[in-house]
Amino acid sequence: MNTDAGIGKTKTALPDTQPSVRWLRIGFWICIVISVAVVLRRIVALAHPAQAAPPQLAQLDAAFASHAALTLAHIIPALAFVLLAPFVYLRRFADTEWPTRFLFPLGLVVSVTAYAMSKYSVGGWVERSAVFLFNSLFLFSLFRAWRLRNHPMLSLRWMTRAIAILLGIATTRPVMGIFFATSRLTHLSPAQFFGIAFWAGFSINTLVVEFWLRSPAGKSKIEKVAMRPLIGPSAGLKG
Repeated sequence: MNTDAGIGKTKTALPDTQPSVRWLRIGFWICIVISVAVVLRRIVALAHPAQAAPPQLAQLDAAFASHAALTLAHIIPALAFVLLAPFVYLRRFADTEWPTRFLFPLGLVVSVTAYAMSKYSVGGWVERSAVFLFNSLFLFSLFRAWRLRNHPMLSLRWMTRAIAILLGIATTRPVMGIFFATSRLTHLSPAQFFGIAFWAGFSINTLVVEFWLRSPAGKSKIEKVAMRPLIGPSAGLKG
């Protein structure tokens, strides 16, 4: 990699105040918060099933409780992955490699257990097909990030894709919320709309991040983050 050329490009990079960067950052943190809340809620529900939950929610809790060990084996590593993901982009951890190193084994566990959990898909084959496609894209992106780990900018691009796909589970939640809120009008059950929500949530994250990565603002931001260990924190880049 031509370090001098990279530094030169970074100096002329688009600022972090670009609307696309700002909105993507907001969406990223919203997805982080939702993901953490979803996992914590599931852990509590497995440990202390609600006695007065709405019928549809009670059915979902019972479905996950029927394979509690597998559910925990999936969501606990996923929680760790989500909590570590921001460290990849934070400026103060520019010289730290351990967060990214942990993401690879955690991502592998999350991916393998996701395939296993598809056996119990609430939304049947519609949900299962979304899991197969986007989980495979997640695993491929993670593998590419690992293979290109000696090329910081390329590796970060693929890791960003992997993180965005995994956070797609958070984007499915508002979609599910809309279906739950309108169920009296649509008469759709979770078995009917879970698959649609999965396709919508994961597609939104995958497409939005892919378009951003290919945009001038995205290319500039990825280059700046990837070059931080070379140019040092004194460059004043925002994480």
